[in-house]
Amino acid sequence: MKQYDIVIVGAGAAGVFMSYELAKRGTPAKILMIDRGARLEERRCPIKLGKTEKCVRCEPCHIMNGYGGAGTLSDGKYNITNDFGGDLYAYVGEDRAMELMEYVDEVLCSFGGSEAKLYSTEHQELKTLALQNDLHLLDAKVRHLGTDRNVRILSEIYDFVKDKIDIVFRTSADTVEKTADGYVVNCSDGESYACRQLVLATGRSGSKWISGVCGKLGINTRSNRVDIGLRVELPAVIFKHITDAVYESKLVFRTKKYGDKVRTFCMNPYGEVVTENTNGIVTVNGHSYADPALGTENTNFALLVSNHFTEPFKDSNEYGESIARLSNMLGGGVLVQRFGDLVKGRRSNEHRMESCFTRPTLKATPGDLALVMPKRQLDDIIEMVYALDKIAPGTANDDTLLYGVEVKFYNSTVEVDADLETALKGLYVLGDGSGVTHSLSQASASGVHVARILDAKYRRQ
Repeated sequence: MKQYDIVIVGAGAAGVFMSYELAKRGTPAKILMIDRGARLEERRCPIKLGKTEKCVRCEPCHIMNGYGGAGTLSDGKYNITNDFGGDLYAYVGEDRAMELMEYVDEVLCSFGGSEAKLYSTEHQELKTLALQNDLHLLDAKVRHLGTDRNVRILSEIYDFVKDKIDIVFRTSADTVEKTADGYVVNCSDGESYACRQLVLATGRSGSKWISGVCGKLGINTRSNRVDIGLRVELPAVIFKHITDAVYESKLVFRTKKYGDKVRTFCMNPYGEVVTENTNGIVTVNGHSYADPALGTENTNFALLVSNHFTEPFKDSNEYGESIARLSNMLGGGVLVQRFGDLVKGRRSNEHRMESCFTRPTLKATPGDLALVMPKRQLDDIIEMVYALDKIAPGTANDDTLLYGVEVKFYNSTVEVDADLETALKGLYVLGDGSGVTHSLSQASASGVHVARILDAKYRRQ
């Protein structure tokens, strides 16, 4: 059994920034980071390589796992705000959370991120237009790195830390044991690692695993939500006046029919619609590039409806998975439908897609999303499309494309204190896997926060 002072499970945003901060500060501790995915240069999706048109369910998924985590190949968008993207501020304080996110931005800029424009959604004309149509624009500063620049920056961060900490790839942490001196992590390669401080930062794809670890160790969790929706793709000129001004517009709408909140998420001007594989379930996502030469003629974004459940049902992720499985069953993966076909109550087929003026950027199966999405959520999304059409005319065109389904899984929120430490001393849970954060900025900030705490701890010894 190998001995370490600190073991970090997960090399996503939280793990990357935690390891960077520890390495930068020269923390006097022996550190290991474990990830079930591949090295950055080995993260190659067969779809992006042109080897296949549809997801072949790689295990693990290169889009979701590996150095940098799910955010690596998914647009590199950092929203600096407490208004959305998680509740880190509720644990560390609003000012502290903003300081941590600003620091993350400084680090990214020091590795080449300063080439990317820092947008602000504090855009009064757009806010006024949105409010006049019962839409609400949330405030944030947005640094869009683009998938291509994001990969380059993460590669440089990896080069900075690789000789200062140990990193093991393509290895899953199977079980965690509490010992008298700390913890033992038993891995899929047959190796076991003992440590005094254990940090679980597995991201959304590790939500089930973290729930299992918490259950075994008696750590309290509370039910979280699951966001279910569709990804919209339309000609970029329709949203150009918005994306040129703020790039990422977080617009929230309360539907008239049900009073549900629907929001835009992950807007990608001149981007591509992509697939991702979470626990064997294929869902849809999107990204865009920093290099205009790699761009497309379309913009895509998600429309998501949050689902919170009351007793006796508790497994919100299972609910989202069941809907995604139905889409996979009917379409062999992702389904696509023209908005005009959806509102007319007919499925899209190959003939209708061939005559569609909006050219899809993802090869998906034409079908009927009404056979997949629950009626309430689908009604919410249709109402939101018509609301967006008032500030971006053309959104409700017949040839606007809808891809399904998009599901954002959130781990049950783990009970942690202001240090993101559980009731078991020395065991920290952070990033999106904790249920505390839901974004690149806040996940990265949580990694920096815990790194500084452990650095101070080891310097006092």
